[in-house]
Amino acid sequence: MRTLTTANGLHMPQLGLGTWPMKGEECTAAVVQALELGYRHIDTAPAYENEDAVGQALRQTQVPREAIHLTTKVWWDKLQPAAMRQSLEDSLRALGTEQVDLFMIHWPAKDWDLRRSIETLVALREEGKARNIGVANFPLALLRQVVEELGAPLSAIQVEYHVLLDQQHLLDYARAHGLALTAYTPLARGLAAEQPAIREIAAKHGVLPSQVALKWLLDQDGVAAIPKASSRANQQANLDALKVQLDDADRALIAALPKGKRVVSPEFAPEWDA
Repeated sequence: MRTLTTANGLHMPQLGLGTWPMKGEECTAAVVQALELGYRHIDTAPAYENEDAVGQALRQTQVPREAIHLTTKVWWDKLQPAAMRQSLEDSLRALGTEQVDLFMIHWPAKDWDLRRSIETLVALREEGKARNIGVANFPLALLRQVVEELGAPLSAIQVEYHVLLDQQHLLDYARAHGLALTAYTPLARGLAAEQPAIREIAAKHGVLPSQVALKWLLDQDGVAAIPKASSRANQQANLDALKVQLDDADRALIAALPKGKRVVSPEFAPEWDA
């Protein structure tokens, strides 16, 4: 599996396991199984209420902790410096680790002191609590402010990205500034596999529609994807997507799909086009 690397020190396997909305024993079993199959990138967050379950899996697996890329986040209502620090401490305790590989602001807040939050994020990296730092769900203007005005040494941005949602401007910016882009909801919660064009491509290659949608992402430079999968079959299918070979005709069909479908946009979401 390809590993994405950045100038700020990120080394992140391109295909990871998303864990939302799994909890408890289901989540623990899914993570242990994924690691057994070969996954080395696990994504979690306090908002998912499963960090303790992921931590249990890390204790159960035979895979050493240093071989696993672990991402967690801080929720938008805990972006004051003391609250951010407490959030990460709570995460480290739940996960049973002294350091996460990537710590991200999960969502921007509506009314917050951006500079102080980013300074705290950077400080946590400098203190060794997180190897790398990043942001999630930031529109381009806000990402630009963090990188260019505040000079934060970000390694990644995580956003919704799939065959039905264009993120080219963000992706171009991420590439130009040495950030990896992690695609969450990479299968559009099943909508991608329902598209006739995706089904046509899948039939042509004798693979699953979900594998076509996933490989389209993984073929892009600097893009990682974290599909949620709990069953062994689905986890293996996502791994096997790495073997799919899309051609120019396939990519043209995918490019022609509508690109305005956003499936994750809670009431506290930012102005996406800002």
